[in-house]
Amino acid sequence: MQKFNQIFGEGKHPIRTFFAPGRVNLIGDHIDYNGGMVLPAAIHLGISAQVRERDDQIIRMRSNISEKRIEIDLTKAVEYNESAGWGNYPMGVIRLLQMTKMPIKGVDILFDSTLPVGSGLSSSAAIEVLTGYVLMTLAGYEVDRVAMALLCQKAENEFVGVNCGIMDQFAVAMGKAQHAIQLNCQTLDYQHIPFNIEGFKIVIMNSNKERELAASAYNERRASCEKALALIREKHDVPNLCEAEFPMIMECVKDPVLLSRARHVWWENQYVHEAIEALQDGDWQTLGESMDASHLSLTNDYEVSCDELDFLVDAARSVTGCVGARMTGAGFGGCVVALVHEEAINDFAEYVKKQYHKSTNLDTDIYVCEIVNGVEER
Repeated sequence: MQKFNQIFGEGKHPIRTFFAPGRVNLIGDHIDYNGGMVLPAAIHLGISAQVRERDDQIIRMRSNISEKRIEIDLTKAVEYNESAGWGNYPMGVIRLLQMTKMPIKGVDILFDSTLPVGSGLSSSAAIEVLTGYVLMTLAGYEVDRVAMALLCQKAENEFVGVNCGIMDQFAVAMGKAQHAIQLNCQTLDYQHIPFNIEGFKIVIMNSNKERELAASAYNERRASCEKALALIREKHDVPNLCEAEFPMIMECVKDPVLLSRARHVWWENQYVHEAIEALQDGDWQTLGESMDASHLSLTNDYEVSCDELDFLVDAARSVTGCVGARMTGAGFGGCVVALVHEEAINDFAEYVKKQYHKSTNLDTDIYVCEIVNGVEER
């Protein structure tokens, strides 16, 4: 609060605190935009916002991890501004709220983040959902979390220009402590699945490799899936690639690159179903095997891994007590998620850090994660 007042000055309204978690996807990558099933969870790393209402139509936003100063006049339509950088993510949400005619209030917001930058743990979705939740709450609305997630996805798609699926915003909005989220990305049917793998923890390893290829590769992979689906639809009536049967894929997709992309989509969707059943049964061995198989598919068929991620997965799996590991997120850098027995975590962290630095000359940051609720006021 002292930092807030140093930046914005004193004010007559109280300072309120909100928090939006990041997310880790336990399994099911690059199938959310193909209508597949995914299994994300909201994690304790995230973005907080200290917020104070104003008596005018100005929104001022600052961040403890950036020098950029964002100011918005709500009497005018918010427009994309390349120089605003991170500010375009909350600005996109504000623009869509303007378009709904919601009576948005002027506000000062100070963001702070414990999410590693560019790690693939959904910092963009977190700040979008956080902004939407803050402004809807201050306007006195009963927040429909699913509708808010869809609005934030639309903001990223149409305002920022990133053609993301719904998984990240949904997980940030709908997270539940000690539960993963089983989400059908086509229908938005979901179920909270208790994380009841007793004695095991979710461990995230940040490769600290810049993800410079992630955006272009994401668009290329998505286009390949759309082409594969179009070929299948010439002969079969299927709503999305994940619901195409494997023989349909083999029959209709002959191009080797398109075939490998479609093959990943089909198999990854199967691995998610296996993992959900394993999680419900408390079967850590099958869950770990599904994670391992998923990583191989992302590496060999979808080709979105990289040497650093592969090394982290191999190092993690070589430690007794780790039963499964895979890259998580878009790929080409970012993070690996592993399932590690709590008694092995210290040895695991020491070994992986040492071997990773020795092999890549990079340091990995390791986070033992707690599964938390979605966006909330604290």
